[in-house]
Amino acid sequence: MSDSASDVVIAGAGPYGLSTAAYLQNLGLDVRVIGEPMRFWDANMPLGMFLKSEPFASNLGAPQAGLRFTDRHPGWRVGQPIPLETFVEYGRWFAAEAVPGTEDVQVVNVEQGVAGGYLVTLSSGEAIAARAVVVAVGVGPFAHIPEQLAGMPSWLVSHSSAHSDLGLFAGKEVAVVGAGQSALETAVLLADAGARPHLIARRRVLDWNTVPEEHRSPRTLLRQGPRSGLGTGYRTWLWAERPGLVRYLPERTRRRIVRETLPPAGAWWLRDRLDERIRVSTGRLPAKAVEQDDGVALTTTDHEGRRLVTEVEHVIAATGYVPDVERLSLLAPELRDRITTRLGAPVLSRDFEASTPGLYFAGLAAAPTFGPVMRFVHGADFAARRIAHHIVRRTPRVRVPAGRPSGFLEPGTSSQR
Repeated sequence: MSDSASDVVIAGAGPYGLSTAAYLQNLGLDVRVIGEPMRFWDANMPLGMFLKSEPFASNLGAPQAGLRFTDRHPGWRVGQPIPLETFVEYGRWFAAEAVPGTEDVQVVNVEQGVAGGYLVTLSSGEAIAARAVVVAVGVGPFAHIPEQLAGMPSWLVSHSSAHSDLGLFAGKEVAVVGAGQSALETAVLLADAGARPHLIARRRVLDWNTVPEEHRSPRTLLRQGPRSGLGTGYRTWLWAERPGLVRYLPERTRRRIVRETLPPAGAWWLRDRLDERIRVSTGRLPAKAVEQDDGVALTTTDHEGRRLVTEVEHVIAATGYVPDVERLSLLAPELRDRITTRLGAPVLSRDFEASTPGLYFAGLAAAPTFGPVMRFVHGADFAARRIAHHIVRRTPRVRVPAGRPSGFLEPGTSSQR
């Protein structure tokens, strides 16, 4: 039995959850947004971090004008990195302006309802009967630790997303595994906090992004291609601005695009900070980790198979995120079994709907279907529009709120800007 009913329950209040809620509420549906706005960004990203995305690519999605990042922070320009706390503040301001009434509890179970729809149970004990559920849990549940490091206790081996305050490692030897922005920035921030970091990267040479040009000549624009939320280039623009087309590509092609678009590289503004404080070993692959005394003996191999053992007090795996429905404990096992997947990720329709009608996935879980932009904030507006308009077409009634917000959309109209 349910305690209440709602048209839509959104599990998650990060960029994708808030953006989808903004569109759905604007269309007049009764929406419950479960989660503290921007909690993962605030609690699981390291202090001192900067966003890698440019200001124009850091907007949450909404049909109303005036809710972009640069509306909140006018004058922020291309090539000016955004501090983590500034982005968190923007997301919470967006929530207060566009999505009032978010609920600081958690979704603990989603199961299919007896008479259709879904029964959503909250950590407060409340049960909600919902016509549709949007899973917008972000990247947190999908934190990936390589099997060579898996199984170790968390006080010896952890994922980079497990740490906000790296000052806990002051004075300690810490190995950071990875070659992307997360690994490079974690190593730098560890050094800033007084730790002794050792960066271990599979890549033989670390890559760095170039300084973006705020103003480009017509010749440069023609040669390099347009700028998009994923960078510069014609194909990059297509993956970033037309993700609906990516879905029609062969599955192998889509996965290659996700893997190869924006390969591991550090932001241009971080390069000078990766200095002599940080020991760097490139061309090495983790082979195994063994608990030793109060630390870890980490064995790595080079590309010729030669082994090296490094002794540290902790290992941080900055090794990304891999979508896997089986890791979503909020979905009842019976529901997870009914969801069609490919290599762990849900197979989605053009409207982000899974094989179980009325269940939608936004964010990283949608990347194998819609491409690499779903790994970034820039994809939130596209996902939110598609999901909202599909739900409203399937919902028998639309309750128009008193006093329509600016930019209110009648059901069935387009929200393309």
